[in-house]
Amino acid sequence: MPTDTLTRTRLQALRSRPSVRLSALGVAVLVLVAVYLLTDVPGSLAFALRIRSLTVLAMLVVAVAVGVSTVVFHTITQNRILTPSIMGFDAFYVLIATTIVFFFGSASFLRTNELLLWAVQVVVMVAFSVFLFTWMFGGRRRSLHLMLLVGIVLGTFFRSFSEWMQRMLDPLDFQVLTDAMFASLTRPDPALLVFTGVLVAASCIAIVPLVRKLDVLTLGEPAAIGLGIDHRRLVMLLFTLISVMIAASTALVGPILFFGLIVANLAYSWAGTFRHVWTLPTAALIGMLCLLGGQVVLEQILGFGGSISMIIEFAGGLFFLFLVLRKGAR
Repeated sequence: MPTDTLTRTRLQALRSRPSVRLSALGVAVLVLVAVYLLTDVPGSLAFALRIRSLTVLAMLVVAVAVGVSTVVFHTITQNRILTPSIMGFDAFYVLIATTIVFFFGSASFLRTNELLLWAVQVVVMVAFSVFLFTWMFGGRRRSLHLMLLVGIVLGTFFRSFSEWMQRMLDPLDFQVLTDAMFASLTRPDPALLVFTGVLVAASCIAIVPLVRKLDVLTLGEPAAIGLGIDHRRLVMLLFTLISVMIAASTALVGPILFFGLIVANLAYSWAGTFRHVWTLPTAALIGMLCLLGGQVVLEQILGFGGSISMIIEFAGGLFFLFLVLRKGAR
């Protein structure tokens, strides 16, 4: 074999290694973080770094929470198009905020302690999801597809009920509510960021010992049970951890539709393997790239003319159609 051909073969083999691909993602994230922190600083660099570093930390927490939870959700459901938002998390978040504004007014909503509001939203969303998982998957039914169908129906009900209440709101109240429904990663509350980071970190630590079992779950329920996995208990535990991460991150920054769909499917393609020891960190890093890239586009190109959720949802909607059409063609 010629030397140049052998060299190309070795380079291709090196590039195909998940560790090399993950390292490349890590370097890209570090470069983009430096660009975001140090580019276009109008005043004091120290002040800008203090403000922007909070945004970067919020992006990291959200990227890890959404990326890890979506990959685990895909493994459980055996479907790479569904995301945890299909269970109505985003719609439930909007319903909670709409209910508070509808009954108590926007003034009370704005005066409410942010930590208390965050805690209420997290507890209510986690309680709802755990109740749904226990009811639909913990009894004799044990129907994952039925649970997903119920989640879709409840999500639609939450959105419809929220829209009904929003139509009767005062214009000022509606404006305050609309601002709360758009995800915002800039200037997060430090206390909320710490609490959210702790919940997300604790959930990820709980998932680490289950990585090999997640690999077995990719084979399907019958094969997993045949290989000694307590499928019901493991799925209930994973659903609970997913609920905690999604509820905490959504309560921190607001809903971001299609974000999990983008990062998870890009992670599968980039990692080149089904093993979760690679796909989970890859999804988190790709989430960071998407959030940082979207924020840079929002600031440098659009001049803050919109929100990062608009950029991600636009790209995610196109990506969702691409996945649906590609799977339909198959």
